[in-house]
Amino acid sequence: MSLWPRPSRRSRRSSLGVDLNAVLDLLGGVLRWVGLPFIAPALVAAFAGEAIWPWLLTGAATSGTGLLLDRLTAERRVERIGTREGFLVVALVWLVVPAFAALPFVLGGEPQLSKPVDAYFEAMSGYTATGGTVVPHVEQLGEATQFWRQLSHWLGGMGIIVLAIAVLPRLRVGGRQLLQSELAGPTETEKLGATIRDTARRLWSLYVGLTLVATLVLSLVGWLGLDPEMNPWQAFAHASSAMALGGFSPQGESVAAFAPITQWLLCLVMIVAGFNFLRLFRVLIQQRVAEFARDDEVRLYVGFLLVATALLLTELLTSDIASGETAVRLAAFQATSIMTTTGFATADYTTWGPLATVTLLLLMFIGASAGSTGGSIKVKRHLLLFRMVRRDLAQAAHRDVVVPVRASGWVVDERALRSAVLFVLLYMFTFALGALGLVIDSERVGGDLTPFEAIGASAACIGNVGPAFGFAGPYGSYADFSNLSTAVLTALMWLGRVEIVPVAVLLTRSFWRP
Repeated sequence: MSLWPRPSRRSRRSSLGVDLNAVLDLLGGVLRWVGLPFIAPALVAAFAGEAIWPWLLTGAATSGTGLLLDRLTAERRVERIGTREGFLVVALVWLVVPAFAALPFVLGGEPQLSKPVDAYFEAMSGYTATGGTVVPHVEQLGEATQFWRQLSHWLGGMGIIVLAIAVLPRLRVGGRQLLQSELAGPTETEKLGATIRDTARRLWSLYVGLTLVATLVLSLVGWLGLDPEMNPWQAFAHASSAMALGGFSPQGESVAAFAPITQWLLCLVMIVAGFNFLRLFRVLIQQRVAEFARDDEVRLYVGFLLVATALLLTELLTSDIASGETAVRLAAFQATSIMTTTGFATADYTTWGPLATVTLLLLMFIGASAGSTGGSIKVKRHLLLFRMVRRDLAQAAHRDVVVPVRASGWVVDERALRSAVLFVLLYMFTFALGALGLVIDSERVGGDLTPFEAIGASAACIGNVGPAFGFAGPYGSYADFSNLSTAVLTALMWLGRVEIVPVAVLLTRSFWRP
C-alpha cells in the first residue's frame, strides 16, 4: 500500500492543463503493440538470407519502451482522457512510431537509407501513407526492407491509433476522443457497434477484408496469365499500398510496369479506398445503398474525379500524347491516384503539358473523402466551404434571410463550419511556409530547385500525396534535397497526417494552462 494518497485527476492537472501521465500511458500502450509487426520483416529476412537482428532489436526496443512507459504510469492510469490529451497523444504517436520504424534502415546498413534523416523521411512517408521516397533505386533494396516499406504503409493507412483502440481494452470513453482525433477529415464518430472499440474493430476488419480481396484478385490476374508481371508478392504490395492510398511500390516504374487490366483494377481499388470507411461499412456490410448514393460527399467525390479525368484526357488527346483506351486509362488512373493522394504512376506526367500540370497540382489540394485513408484537405471540407459561400452570397443579397448550411440533408453545426475554415487556413499557411523554406534552403546550398518544384514538393508532402514534379516526380525521388529540406518535408508529412490542428493547438499558451 502506498503511503501517499492517490492524487485525483483534477489535482494532477492543477499545475498543468494537460495530464501528461495519461498521455505517456497511452503512448506506452500504443508502442507495446507497434513493436509486434517487426516480426514479419524479420521472418522475410530469415527466408531471404538477410540479417534479422535489426528487425528483432527494433521490435524489442519499441515494445520495451511501451512496457516501460506502462510500468511508470500504471499507478496513475486513467480510463478517460480529454480533448487536450487526445491532441497530444495523436501528435506524439505519429512522431515517435516512425522514429522506431526508421531504426532498421540505419542498423541494417541499407546504403540508400544510411543517413538518419533519410531513414526517418522514408519511415514517416511509409506510416503516413505518403509514398514519397528518398530511394533512387527501389529494386536494389533488401527484400525485408521492401516488405517493411509496404507493411508500414498498410499499417499507417487506417491509422495506428484506430488499431490501438481496437486492441487496448482499457480505452473506453477516451477511445472516442482518440478516434475523432485520428480519423482524417471532419467525420462523425458514429458507432458501428455497441462501443467505440467495436467501431474501431469493424473499421479494421473492413480494411483487412478489402485488402485481402484486392490481393486475391490481383494474384488471380497473374495466375491467369493476364499480367505476367503480377505475382503474389506484387499483388500484396500494390493492393496494400492502394488500400492505404499510399503509393509505395517495389517497382521503379510504379504501376507502369504492369498490364492495363492491373492498372484498371488498382484504379478501382483507389476509388473505393477514397470513400469514407464509415459509409463503406454501411453500404457493403449493412446494405444501405440508397443512403450511400444520396450522400453529398460521395457525389462531389465522384464529380471531382470525373472532371479531373476529363481535363487530363483533353490534354492527352490535344497534345497527341496518347489516344483511345490508353488515353482514357492514363487520365483516369492519374487523376484518381493524385486526388486520392495515393501517388501511383502509370506515366511520367511531368512531361504532359501545362493543363495536366495545373490540374494535377490542384488535385493535390482536394484529397479523398473524410474518414478515408487519404490525406490533403478532403472533399467534405470543400463541400462545406462551397455551401458556406453559397449561404453568404444569399445573405448578402437578402440580409434578413436565414440559410442553414446542409450536408446530406442535415444542418451542419456552425462550430464544424468554423473548424473547416480554420483547417483550410492553417493548411494553406503551412503549405506556403514549407514551399518558402524549401526555396530558401535551395538558395543556401546552391541548388537548382525552381519555385514551382518547391510548391509541388510542399503540396505533395503536406497532402501525403508522395511524388511531386521535377526530380521529385513520379519516376524520381526526394534524394536530391538537402538534409534541412528533407527534415522540412518530413515535418510537412507529419503535419498533414495529424491534420495540423492538434499541433497548432499544442503551440498555444492556453493548451498548457489549467
